[in-house]
Amino acid sequence: MRRKNISDIQAFIAVAREKSFTKAAAQMGISQSALSYTIRTLEAQLGLRLLTRTTRSVSVTEAGERLLNRIGPHFDEIENEITALGELREKPAGTIRITAVEHAAETLLWPRLAPLLLEYPDLNIEIVSEYGLKDIVAERYDAGVRLGEQIDQDMISLPLASHSQFAVVGAPSYFSGKKLPVTPRDLSTHSCIRLKLPTDSGFYSWEFYKDGSEINVRIEGRGTFSTINMMRQAAVDGLGLAYLPEDTVDTLIKEGQLIQVLADWCPRRPAYHLYYPSRRQHSLAFTLVLEALRYHKG
Repeated sequence: MRRKNISDIQAFIAVAREKSFTKAAAQMGISQSALSYTIRTLEAQLGLRLLTRTTRSVSVTEAGERLLNRIGPHFDEIENEITALGELREKPAGTIRITAVEHAAETLLWPRLAPLLLEYPDLNIEIVSEYGLKDIVAERYDAGVRLGEQIDQDMISLPLASHSQFAVVGAPSYFSGKKLPVTPRDLSTHSCIRLKLPTDSGFYSWEFYKDGSEINVRIEGRGTFSTINMMRQAAVDGLGLAYLPEDTVDTLIKEGQLIQVLADWCPRRPAYHLYYPSRRQHSLAFTLVLEALRYHKG
C-alpha cells in the first residue's frame, strides 16, 4: 500500500469516528475542504462509497463500516506503540541485556544496578554470566563486560573499576609436603584447578607478568569447573591451586584458609570495561544504566 493510501485511510477513520468533517479536520489540523477531497479521492481509488454525507450529518456505509472495523484497530495499535516508544525517551522502561563474566556480574554490575530496579518499576535488567566472547550486536545484547584488553577496538568502552587483580592460591593442606611455586613454570609440578571455557578449545590459560615479561601457562589438574565459586571451594578443600580474582579470596587469605603464591607475578591488570556499539540515540533506560555503572575515581 502506498504511503498516501495510508494517510487517506487515517483521514477516513477520523471522519468515521467523529461523524463530522469539521471535527475530524480540526483534529488532523487540515482544512475541511482538503479533508473532503482526500475522502473523495480514496473512494474513487476503491470504487466504493465509504461515507454518506448530508448537510446535517455524516454516516458510514456498509463498506465504510467494514473498513473501519477491520483496519481501524490496527492503526490504533500502531499509534499506541509509537506513543509507547516516545515514553521511553521520558521515563526509564524496557529491558537492558548485558553479557558479563561471573565475577564482574556479581561484584560490579548487580551492586550498582539493583538500586535502579528498585527505583524504576518499568525497567528490566537481564544479566547473562558467561565466559565466551560474544558478538553483542548479533546476539542482541545492549552491552557486554570483559577485561579491557579483550574488547574490540570498534566498540565504545567504559571502565567499571580502576584495575583488576588476580591471585594464585592453595589451601595449607594442599601445600603440605610440597614446594611452593616460585615462578609460573613451577606450576607444571602442581595440580591446578581449571576454568572450563564455552569453546571446543578448552580451558582458561593463566596469565603472568613480571619485569616486562609475559607468560601464559596452560595448567593441568584434576578439578575443572565453570564458576569461580566452585573453583574457590575446590581450592579451600585442598584439591589444588586456583587462579582467581583477588577480591574473591582476600578474606580467606587473611583467615589462613588459603595461601597466596606467585604474588610478584600477578600485578595489576586492565580493569573490567562495559562495551557497546554506538553513542547515538540511547534510550533513557540505557543512559541510566551507563551512569550507574560508570567508575568514579576516589
